[in-house]
Amino acid sequence: MTVVFQSETKRHCGDCQLCCRLLPMKSGTKAKVERTLDNMIAAGLAQKNAGANMIDDFDKPAGQRCKYQRHHKGCTIYVNRPFGCRMWSCRWLLGDDTAELSRPDRVGYVIDAMPDFVTLNDGAEQRTVQVVQIWVDQTNPEAWREPKLLAFIERRAKEGIGALVRRNHRDAVAVFGPGISHDGQWHYVESGTNEEPHTEQTLFEGLQRAKQEREKA
Repeated sequence: MTVVFQSETKRHCGDCQLCCRLLPMKSGTKAKVERTLDNMIAAGLAQKNAGANMIDDFDKPAGQRCKYQRHHKGCTIYVNRPFGCRMWSCRWLLGDDTAELSRPDRVGYVIDAMPDFVTLNDGAEQRTVQVVQIWVDQTNPEAWREPKLLAFIERRAKEGIGALVRRNHRDAVAVFGPGISHDGQWHYVESGTNEEPHTEQTLFEGLQRAKQEREKA
């Protein structure tokens, strides 16, 4: 999967196909996809021919290999791949504060470029916290505990951002580094979660955020 997003990163997917198995996708409305794509092109987030020969998004659960993926051969519909595949990218590929991290298939996790949000309730107040999503390969469910990834999570904590480690479509653990915790300690909150594939609008907003962050760097 090669993102259409215009980036200066020199990284390439190579043989990595982990996102094609770990991430979910839902069928979408063609009119909304076309409208969002037009907005992305106007914002400089996609090339003018980004929607050429594009098929509709289809249903694929998290953790299930895409029906169009072939081992060692990649995507069999690459030139016709849907919007969800074309516009999405992992943070490793984008080079978004991931210089020390290895390619996803070599470490067993994919860091999503799109943010999510969790609601925390400590009994006194309820607040919403932004989290970076980390999809973990269930053949290596503890891969997210890698020291370099924990260092990445702690850097996000200093920005007021947590992490949501997604094991599948329903099970996840929210991880909060010392930089965001009131007591300066690591906190892990087991949580059930709905499978929430990215909508066209969240893809647009997430890519805008990633572009702005790189421009500030």
